Amino acid sequence: MSKTRHTGSMDELPLVLEVSDIQRIMGISRTTAYELVHRPDFPAFRSGRLIRISREAFFEWMAKNRI
Repeated sequence: MSKTRHTGSMDELPLVLEVSDIQRIMGISRTTAYELVHRPDFPAFRSGRLIRISREAFFEWMAKNRI
């Protein structure tokens, strides 16, 4: 079952994002989102088998990379 989180602004996002959040925010496919989080310059971290992304680090990465 997929959970849907509606977000209106950056401040309404959780502090720690999931790959599905990155996918939705950037409007990219699931495959592309997973390719992105595996890039060495992307601010993702693992919690066990789960991949998580700090909201603050993600938006800093986006600003730095002009995405």
